[in-house]
Amino acid sequence: MSSQPSKYSVRRRPLLALGAAALLVPVAACGGSTDGGASGGGDQRLRAVMAFPPAQAMSPYGDDAVTLSRLSVIEGLTRIDEEGAARPALATKWERDGAKGWEFTLRDARFQDGDAVDAEAVVRSLAAAQDASPKPRVLSDVQLTAEAEGKRTVRITTDEADPLLPQRLANPSLAILSGAAYEKGGKVNPAGHATGPYTLTKVNGAVSAKLDRNDTYWGQKAKAPGVDVKFVADGTARANALRTGTADIAEYVPVAQTSLLEEKQIHEVPTARTNTLYLNTENGVFADPAVRAAARSAIDSKALVDGVYEGRADTARGLLGPGVPWAADAREAPEGRAKAASKAEVAKTKEIVLATYTNRPELPEVASAVQQQLQARGFTVKQYVRDYAQLEADALAGRYDAFIQARNTLLDTADPVSYLGSDFTCEGSFNIAQLCDKGVDEAVAKAAGTDGLDARHVAEMEAEAKILGADAAVPLVHERFVQGFDSGKVDGVALDPMERRLITADTRLR
Repeated sequence: MSSQPSKYSVRRRPLLALGAAALLVPVAACGGSTDGGASGGGDQRLRAVMAFPPAQAMSPYGDDAVTLSRLSVIEGLTRIDEEGAARPALATKWERDGAKGWEFTLRDARFQDGDAVDAEAVVRSLAAAQDASPKPRVLSDVQLTAEAEGKRTVRITTDEADPLLPQRLANPSLAILSGAAYEKGGKVNPAGHATGPYTLTKVNGAVSAKLDRNDTYWGQKAKAPGVDVKFVADGTARANALRTGTADIAEYVPVAQTSLLEEKQIHEVPTARTNTLYLNTENGVFADPAVRAAARSAIDSKALVDGVYEGRADTARGLLGPGVPWAADAREAPEGRAKAASKAEVAKTKEIVLATYTNRPELPEVASAVQQQLQARGFTVKQYVRDYAQLEADALAGRYDAFIQARNTLLDTADPVSYLGSDFTCEGSFNIAQLCDKGVDEAVAKAAGTDGLDARHVAEMEAEAKILGADAAVPLVHERFVQGFDSGKVDGVALDPMERRLITADTRLR
C-alpha cells in the first residue's frame, strides 16, 4: 500500500428521493431460527423480520445502507447521538484545521476479514462512494478532498466551510469497508468486509439474511451469537410473526395491527418524520397569504392523531417534532403570519386539488380527514390520490394546490438544515410549496453556516419560525413508529428516532 497521500473529490447535484417500495414476501418466510428460539437465553440467536427487502443486493449506496446500519453490520468514522451530535466511531477524535479542513484520527480496529482499518482504507471507501452510480444523497451538496496522512490520520477538506462534516460522515452510505468489498464492475459487497459487531455472512436475495457475531470487534462484543433475518414487506405478516412467536423482533408494526398484540410487545418511537400539508404559494388560491392562513386555521391535528393514528402519533408542534428532542426548548413563535380570510371569503375561491400518495397507508385517510376540515372552513376540495411515482414530478412542478407529504426532517446529515433548504428555499430541490421568500432564504443560509451545535439549533428554529409564518407548510402530525418485541424476553433493542439503529451489540434474548 502506497505511503503517498491519496485524494478524491465528490460533487453531485441534489437528488429527489423517496424510499423504494418493498417487495412482498410470503408469511411463510417468518420461520424460526435453526439455532434457537425465543425460549432460549443470551446464547440464542435472534430472529428478526425487517420491513424492506434488499433493493440493491446490500450495496451501501442506497436504502440498503440503512438496513445494514440497523443490523449493526457497518460503521462510519462517526456516529450520531440522541441530540444529533457527532460522536466517535472508527475515528476517535477530530478537529478543524482552518475554515474548510478537518483532521480525523482513527482508532485501532480491524475489518471482519482481518485487514487493518487505516487511513488508506478510509480514503478508498470514500472514493468508492464518489464513483457510485447513483451517488449517495449525503454527498449531494458537498465537494470533499481527502488525504491519508500516515496510518492513522485522515485530512478532509471541503470546497466551502461545512460545519456538518462530522455528522455527514456518520451517514450509513459512507461506511468504511475493506478493500476486498470492492469488486469488479463497481459492485460493493459488505458481507464479511465491514467493521460492526455483526458480520453479514449470507444474503438470500430479497427473502432472508444471516448475521454472525464479529468476535474481533474493537468495541463491546455482541451479546447474541447471531441474527436470522427475514424480509417481510407486508406489515400484517410482520405483526403476525411476532404474535405467533416465529420472530423475536418485528420492525415497523402498522398501527392497525397493534390491537392484536400484547402491550409489552408494542414499543412506540417518536420519530423525526412530520406529516405536512404543503400549500402552493406561487399559483392558485393559496398564492394569497390570507387564504393560506385560513387553511392553516382549519387544521385540527388532534383529530388526525385520534381518528387516523388511534392515538399513536403526536399532535403537530412545528416542523420538528418530539423525535428532534432539542427543538421544543429552542422553538420560536411563527413570524409575520397574515390575517386569515373569513369563511365567506374562502367560499368564493376556486376548487382546490389536494393530493397525496398511497405508499404510506395512513396518508389517504389523512387526506380525507383534511379534506373535511378544509370544507368545514369553506373550501371546495377535490382529492387526488395515487402512487408516489405518479405524483412527484407534478408536485414539484406546482401543479397541485395542496400536497400531503410524510417527510423525514433530519434527512442524511441528522440535522434539519438540509431539509429546511431543500423544502423551503428559492432554489430548494424539493420545494413543493413553491416558496421563494428572501427572509426564509437568509435564515436557512445563516443556519447552514453556523458552527457549534447549540448555536445552529437556535438558527434553525429561527428559520422554522419564518417558514411557519409564511403558512407555506402546515404540520399535521408527528409520526411514531411501532417496533415490535416482547420486553419480557428481549433486551437491548434500540428505539432510535433517526432510524439508524435497531439491533445492537446489547440486543439479546433473556
